[in-house]
Amino acid sequence: VQLQASGGGLVQAGASLRLSCAASGRSFRSYTVAWFRQAPGQERDFVASIDWSGTIRDYTDSVRGRFTISRDNAKNTGYLQMNSLKPEDTAVYYCAAQNLGLLRTSTSNYGYWGQGTLVTVSS
Repeated sequence: VQLQASGGGLVQAGASLRLSCAASGRSFRSYTVAWFRQAPGQERDFVASIDWSGTIRDYTDSVRGRFTISRDNAKNTGYLQMNSLKPEDTAVYYCAAQNLGLLRTSTSNYGYWGQGTLVTVSS
């Protein structure tokens, strides 16, 4: 599976962005999809994940209530809707996928990664 993340940009605090993660090569219908982010000088941290059916979601506490993860299996695409953005959300955002059957929060659980898309939130 090849993943292509897009949708990042420069926005002001309080704005919204929607990131997309397009999969190609094979269907990721059965894969767990996740988003991670990495700020400069920091580790890559878990943001959100969604199960293969799109019915079970998990979020890190700092984004819960502001971000929504979703997927469209017919389009082989995952999404991360980010609302009420804060300067501390500034990072490179990566999508990841793996045939897990469960939701996982560690980078080591995911074998397929997109190239990252930069989100910059100004105050």
